Amino acid sequence: MNKNKEKNFWFRLKKDFGKNGSLYLLMIPVLAYFVLFCYLPMYGIIISFKDYSPRLGVFGSEWVGFKHFIEFINSPSFLPLIINTLRISIVTLCIGFPAPIILALLLNEVKSVKLGKVIQNCTYVPHFISLVVVCSIIRMFTADTGIIGSFYNAITGNTGNMLNDASTFIPIYALSNIWQECGWGAIIYLAALTGIDQSLYEAAEIDGAGKWRKVINITIPSILPTIIIMLIMRMGRMMNVGYEKILLLENSMTKEVSDVLSIYNYRRGLVLQQWSYSSAVGLFNTTINLLMVFMANRISRKVNNTSLW
Repeated sequence: MNKNKEKNFWFRLKKDFGKNGSLYLLMIPVLAYFVLFCYLPMYGIIISFKDYSPRLGVFGSEWVGFKHFIEFINSPSFLPLIINTLRISIVTLCIGFPAPIILALLLNEVKSVKLGKVIQNCTYVPHFISLVVVCSIIRMFTADTGIIGSFYNAITGNTGNMLNDASTFIPIYALSNIWQECGWGAIIYLAALTGIDQSLYEAAEIDGAGKWRKVINITIPSILPTIIIMLIMRMGRMMNVGYEKILLLENSMTKEVSDVLSIYNYRRGLVLQQWSYSSAVGLFNTTINLLMVFMANRISRKVNNTSLW
């Protein structure tokens, strides 16, 4: 019975490959990318439990168990790092996650095709700009002589660079992230909006519903499953605050709020060359992200029956 199933599988695969061979060929670079850069390096996780030495190699290094994890959890930096990472991530989530949804809803109401394309192109462009260039623009605009910095100083009565103030670092980080990623993130919601049955809007118009009522009662409920799925996936990156942008924006005056797990990991792993310790911190971070995805998925499945699995 199993042999027949195996034969049927290979027969179906061969038949499907003959029919869709070009699509399988297009899939090869994607599979190669994930195998080479995502799955193959996973064996390196082992060094989290060892005192890794390049001379001895991954399997020849001494096994130390959870030594590096315990050292990290007991370190004075542990709690501030977790708090700073969560603070930046939560602010970015609360401000940044609704932004592409709102943009997609607004673009959906634009009747002029040309105007809609112009707005889309203008909002997509920042995503493709180098992060170094983006951070240079932010630095210029938030300086005491910059357009944003001078306006902020005139309102608050402060003087100096906004990026030298710890209280403004996180808002600058989160708002600039919206400018950079809002347009790109709106693509998936625009795709979801195109799948809404237009007869629902026609029926709503017959009942006398205005634009606002149609958005509340038809548009948002129709794309709600997409929003929930994207939120669950976003929960899997709660502890991932990229070190590149923070490295380009931080300074000694904002260390108290900008010192996050990714920066700490970069410093211990690449600068101090404590590879095993850095790998342990990264694995700890990934484990927390995985647990948050499972938790968000379970809550979503119980509340509204929408989930990733």
